Amino acid sequence: MTSTVLDAREATAPTGEPASRPPADSARAPASLHGELLAALRDYIVEGHLADGARVPERLLCERFGISRTPLREALKVLAAEGLIDLLPNRGARVRELSGEDLRELFDVMGGLEALAGRLACERISDAEVAEIERVHHDMYRFYLRREMHGYFQCNQAIHGMIVAAAGNAALSAAYASFAGRIRRVRYSANLATDRDRWGEAMREHEAILDALRRRAGSELSDILFIHLRNKRKAAQAQTPTSQPSS
Repeated sequence: MTSTVLDAREATAPTGEPASRPPADSARAPASLHGELLAALRDYIVEGHLADGARVPERLLCERFGISRTPLREALKVLAAEGLIDLLPNRGARVRELSGEDLRELFDVMGGLEALAGRLACERISDAEVAEIERVHHDMYRFYLRREMHGYFQCNQAIHGMIVAAAGNAALSAAYASFAGRIRRVRYSANLATDRDRWGEAMREHEAILDALRRRAGSELSDILFIHLRNKRKAAQAQTPTSQPSS
């Protein structure tokens, strides 16, 4: 099962950046295998291989990842807890579908959470943590230049998560995690549909985020993060058929 799950993850890895394959090891811990399956299945759904509202094809996914239905269903329970899918009583699962109003509310909450995280992070973040965020930012920029969405998105999400972690507030982290899963898929699809001008604008926003973080400018970073999420919301709503055009 291990190599099959890894093969599936490599299939979605960015061009020129194949996922590294560790040596085969039949004694690997079940928790490690569960983590690999969960990450591969999450990527599969986030990256749009199933339509909004579509039923989750358990048999197809079992074949794709080389697993039985028991570990698949355990992984689906985690993704349901993250808000990525909905479990249907005795009828499997389906990809969660969000309306334009859902997106407005979720992105506004996420913007508020990230704004607070940025303010707190500037009070507590270490030089080493800033350096690590900067390293991931540079990786993200390289993916941006090559137009490699998978790698770009992974780095992008990591940066936002690292800022939240640096805030050092467990309640904030828990709230952020509960909302982040619900919009992860739509954030990815919004990136796919974004034109080069908006993608460049997003990169400039991330440059401003990094600059404010280096200077520990909490109020400034808070505003930048909120506006960054607001702009992402507009891009996401533009891809939602039920959303109304912005005035």
